[in-house]
Amino acid sequence: MPPIRVAALAAHFGRDVERAVSKIVGIIEAASRDNVDLLVLPDASLGGYIGDLRAPDVDHLPPAVAIDGPEMARIAEAAGPMTVCVGYTEDVDGQRYNAAACLSGAGVLGVHRKVHQPAGESLAYSAGDHFGAFDTPVGRIGMLIDYDKTFPEAARTLVLDGARIIAALSAWPASVTDRASRLPNDRQSRLFDLYDAARAAENQVVLVSSNQTGVMGKLRFLGQAKVVGPGGEVLAKTWAKGGMAVCDIDIDAEVDRARRVLHHLRERRVDTYWRDES
Repeated sequence: MPPIRVAALAAHFGRDVERAVSKIVGIIEAASRDNVDLLVLPDASLGGYIGDLRAPDVDHLPPAVAIDGPEMARIAEAAGPMTVCVGYTEDVDGQRYNAAACLSGAGVLGVHRKVHQPAGESLAYSAGDHFGAFDTPVGRIGMLIDYDKTFPEAARTLVLDGARIIAALSAWPASVTDRASRLPNDRQSRLFDLYDAARAAENQVVLVSSNQTGVMGKLRFLGQAKVVGPGGEVLAKTWAKGGMAVCDIDIDAEVDRARRVLHHLRERRVDTYWRDES
């Protein structure tokens, strides 16, 4: 596969779904003019995120969007040949999920429901129960949402399923218990960047990390969208403000080069990692 243009977005999205769809379509159209092949939008792009991690207002939760509804159809139509990952709230038989969909003009390519839940998020969403990769026009992709990327096993499961690109969609806020005066100095800011680099380097894949910006309720989001290479190097980054991190990369060539001498997946010693003590 030839080099592709990859873009990770840092932007603010609120509770107005119709406005969000129009904004996303505009972003896709601009990215298309710039020849972007893969665009990763933040978590909760459609309908926004909860405003309080410890005690979310369960009477005023983000609106849900159907995977086969008109909002996703408009985004897919706008995407055309582009591959687009977008975050939304999904409602399935009364169960609400923090979810992400990967779309192109051909329709839905893959869906992920957030598995790992921080603090009081379980009061607002049910948890997903698996990780899986899927094929797209730009290669095999796996998706993570927010807190999922804190856990090495999540990204490793996607890579063992063949993913060479990990799309990490976030609505990741600054620390709610020890807030710094400047976002770059915030503890969560450092962790956000650390997890992005670690998940890419330990699995020797390309990681495309998006994030919300601005404020939702009590949460102030970090931005810091980026593209990370398979050696953990940051190839493009937005910092704390809104914007798009864009780079051109030959995914297969870079992943193969990273694995040429040290091949982390092949050199694992699974027999030493877990023991059944039952």
